[in-house]
Amino acid sequence: MTHIWKHDRIDLSAAIRPGDAIVWGQACGEPLTVSEALVAQRASLGGVKIFMGSTFSQTVLPEHADHITISGFGGIGSARRLTKAGVMAVQPLHLSQIGPCIEQELIGCDVAMVQVSRPNARGEYSFGLTADYIQAAVAKARIVIAESNDQVPFSYGNAVLRGEDIDFLVETSRPPLEVPSTPITDLERAVARHIEAYISDGATLQVGIGAIPDAVVAAIGNRRDLGVHSGMIGDSVVDLMERGVVTNARKPIDPGTTIAGTLIGTRRLFSFANENPAIGMRPPTYTHSHQVLASLPALISINSAVEVDLTGQVNAEEAGGDYVGAVGGQVDFVRGAVCSDGGHSFIALPASAQKGAVSRIVARLSGPVTTARSDVDIVVTEFGAAELRGRSLSERVKAMIAIAAPQFREALEREAHALTKNMR
Repeated sequence: MTHIWKHDRIDLSAAIRPGDAIVWGQACGEPLTVSEALVAQRASLGGVKIFMGSTFSQTVLPEHADHITISGFGGIGSARRLTKAGVMAVQPLHLSQIGPCIEQELIGCDVAMVQVSRPNARGEYSFGLTADYIQAAVAKARIVIAESNDQVPFSYGNAVLRGEDIDFLVETSRPPLEVPSTPITDLERAVARHIEAYISDGATLQVGIGAIPDAVVAAIGNRRDLGVHSGMIGDSVVDLMERGVVTNARKPIDPGTTIAGTLIGTRRLFSFANENPAIGMRPPTYTHSHQVLASLPALISINSAVEVDLTGQVNAEEAGGDYVGAVGGQVDFVRGAVCSDGGHSFIALPASAQKGAVSRIVARLSGPVTTARSDVDIVVTEFGAAELRGRSLSERVKAMIAIAAPQFREALEREAHALTKNMR
């Protein structure tokens, strides 16, 4: 039996036990009314644990660790303040591993909190803006708390929720969390130019959020029959779909359908996805599956990094000792794209940071190795593209120095001497 709460009369003590582990939808899929109630009622719940994905809300602040034990897979978005304050325990996970870790109880999930659409005529609730590991959380949880928001799109996917799947339901009407696009500058356009040269008609794209992916999307408006298969999509994909650039017509699987796990954008994207069969929402066991990705010809994967070393090792997690990123889906897509017939994976980043004072092409990483050099295909900065796959270590060093910012190349060559003397 589903218990109904008024939006202003949520009593989480009726659903949550002391010590419970809680998972809620990430990014724009955060059930804000319910998550805000958890934070407000935290002192009375007897101590709970939450697992967080990427977050762009102001719901959880460092001071809320007084009664909440916080963990998550990285410092994406506003989760960065939690890692910087030392109150989030980071679990370095591939996105494709999160669902299985929930199923195997390596990530606890006694309670799942999920934002859903209003039900359709058959009484089915859509997962709305995120269909990723929250599906595994719902399947595993003792208690499912659903926030049915009439401003959340009814998106089509591999699964729905029905009344019997929901233990506690609250109906709301509020704008979902929005993540506007980052403005594109000449720097991002310069990086994008080196990537778009590899994108042919009929290619399938995996793009993340940020100015560089958006710049790539803006640069390929003259292509035909592109496809999209991605862990997430943003507003920029809507542009290409509306213009008929993305048709998904040439994909051997899911023809005619843009595949995504999470929608991260604004009302424009949400409205476009509402009851739109051209967008299909899937969990990471499908969006990030090596077998699925390898079956997509000409898969183009675009990911970012904090820094890349001269041999191609990628740090996408830490900067200056702070945990600012995540493993996320990078490795899943890097490996999938290089196994695709005609596919390529790109690690794209500006050559420098702090207004040119710091090189992001480095002799040695200052943080962890997120993606191994044995997996990396092409690294791109505004100064060019370094094709690393199949190259020796000494060849890689030369290629990487060539795409570094000019003011750092001489110093990198000196540092590289010690690296390359035994690499012949």
